[in-house]
Amino acid sequence: MADQYAHYGEDSKPTETPAIRWEEPPEGPVVVLLDQTRLPAEEVELVCTDASALVEAIRSLAVRGAPLLGIAGAYGVALAAVRGFDVDEAATALAGARPTAVNLGVGVRRAQDAHRAEYARSGDPEQAAAAALTAARALHEEDAEASARMAERGLALLDELLPGGGYRILTHCNTGALVSGGEGTAFAVALAAHRTGQLRRLWVDETRPLLQGARLTAYEAARNGMAYTLLTDNAAGSLFAAGEVDAVLIGADRIAADGSVANKVGSYPLAVLARYHHVPFIVVAPMTTIDLDTPDGASIEVEQRPGHEVTEVTAPQVPVMGAESGGGIPVAPLGTQAYNPAFDVTPPELVTAIVTEEGAVSPVTAEALAALCAGSRPVST
Repeated sequence: MADQYAHYGEDSKPTETPAIRWEEPPEGPVVVLLDQTRLPAEEVELVCTDASALVEAIRSLAVRGAPLLGIAGAYGVALAAVRGFDVDEAATALAGARPTAVNLGVGVRRAQDAHRAEYARSGDPEQAAAAALTAARALHEEDAEASARMAERGLALLDELLPGGGYRILTHCNTGALVSGGEGTAFAVALAAHRTGQLRRLWVDETRPLLQGARLTAYEAARNGMAYTLLTDNAAGSLFAAGEVDAVLIGADRIAADGSVANKVGSYPLAVLARYHHVPFIVVAPMTTIDLDTPDGASIEVEQRPGHEVTEVTAPQVPVMGAESGGGIPVAPLGTQAYNPAFDVTPPELVTAIVTEEGAVSPVTAEALAALCAGSRPVST
């Protein structure tokens, strides 16, 4: 089960609470998560003692973000193995918790394959469980390293496309340390620009309907002392029209073989706006997000979320007049049907570049992505 593990109140000094970690208290191994549904009001950690608790945390978005989901999936398999549960059953449940983010399945399979290989070799369940945990920890470390390299490559690309610095970057959803083993994907690039004095303004889309930009990206930007401004998603067009955006940086949950990019819903309209206003639209994602088995954007399964996320606004975890803490405040008539895709798909012709830890591709084509995945490192242009 998942329980409240720790609470950091308003008077607490800001901490560097990791988004996910493996712990081994006396009562047995656990996966500890920073509950992202409670941010920014409070920092609360969840303790998952089995894979089913982790599945629920993934579905409820307590843990989210494509790279972090891969890490969570790997730790979930290791948790099942160490605690003596059916590993294959846990792997199936974890991999199916959210369908669009390919990283989740990658992480699950990596730990599962390590478990199977060691069990086939030794026949020892404990050694097989240890192998699964080693694989999960390796993935976690690799993602942190990938984050640092993406930040470096992304900043170099910005320098190439927009010489002189003073960048005004628009971002969507949340792509920082809350989605990564390191400092994130697209947000890590903006953070690198901030640290080198090249970030003039970070424009933060609130990201309807669950406000990951307002709740999470603004939270991370504030903690890092970045110059940022929050805007409603539908205000982005006026920013472009006023010439206030130099580049758009987003993450990705799945990149198809043809270069189509699935990301948080609202990304595609930004790509259209960027193309019309001649603004670079850059996707920053680890190699684990590229799925050559998915041929094109039409083949990407887009997760459909519950309608109440649109018809209600979730109350914060502090008392609100007329609403129960953590409950929903209706903003539409009772019985209203809602269309609530979690993601949309941007075609490759609208993407200026895809930046990964292994290199960047521009223009974005199936051939360039295949070369990158085969070990080639194309140079951005």
